Amino acid sequence: MTLQQMEYIVAVYRWRHFAKAAEECGVTQPTLSQMIQKLENELGVKIFERSSQQVVPTAMGKMIVEQAWKVVNRANRIKDMVSEAKESLSGTFRIGILPTIAPYLLPRFFPQMMEDYPELHLHVTEMQTSGLVKALERGEIDAAIAVSMDGMDKLVQTPLFYEQFFAYVSKKSRLYEAKSVKTADLGNQLLWMLDEGHCFRDQLVKFCSLKSADMSKDTYRLSSIETFMRMVEAGLGMTFIPELAVEQLTGEQRQLVRPFAIPIPTRQVVLLTTTSFIRQQLLQLLAEYIRKAVPERMLKFNNTEQRV
Repeated sequence: MTLQQMEYIVAVYRWRHFAKAAEECGVTQPTLSQMIQKLENELGVKIFERSSQQVVPTAMGKMIVEQAWKVVNRANRIKDMVSEAKESLSGTFRIGILPTIAPYLLPRFFPQMMEDYPELHLHVTEMQTSGLVKALERGEIDAAIAVSMDGMDKLVQTPLFYEQFFAYVSKKSRLYEAKSVKTADLGNQLLWMLDEGHCFRDQLVKFCSLKSADMSKDTYRLSSIETFMRMVEAGLGMTFIPELAVEQLTGEQRQLVRPFAIPIPTRQVVLLTTTSFIRQQLLQLLAEYIRKAVPERMLKFNNTEQRV
């Protein structure tokens, strides 16, 4: 039984796919399969049920994977301790990020950071908040770029920036002529809202008192802000977009943007890590790159804003 085999079965469990697990581990699929088969033979149990449709763990396999996860995490912690002691800014660093942040933030800092630190390999995965927290706790990712919310007391939050919400209004909406949008104006509007589970949606539903959002026939729930924006541009209803999305708009698209009236709903974007996280120098480097990549005005919270 080897650490390498532990890493292989954890990867297969995570991906439920041998080829994808092999790619993550940097080996060929036959090599990974043979090593797992060898471990199964050694233990005298089957860890995974294999079929043409999917790969699922057996009842005993789940327990084995759970223990393997702990072993892999402890081994990675030793590597992190050494890297931190050597002040190393190389190796692999796994980051989770919210889908409502990723397309607007990553292009602003990621390419430059990769160019400046070619020996550092950032692996980025989009997840919703619940997935990010679970991945951090299980050691699947090292840090998460997320939104500060209640219930994160067991995690360490490194502040990054504050981001306002804006309304994106079609030319056919009665709000198109308004200079700003009040929450009271949202009644009887065709609202394009993200599906349940997105903190972006939950924050706006709470702030705007959209108590009937789940049942309203005028509320549509999908999972892409960009899709909603295209619908608004086509003349249908309105949606909500984060401040960094506004930075990427063309002049014509900016004509559809309306600010909220004071108080302005604002979210705080943070880096999340566990209390046992070790690579502090790398974390601070990442935080610095992100802060430099956003407009300076977004680094401070002002009295016209309201945290959501």
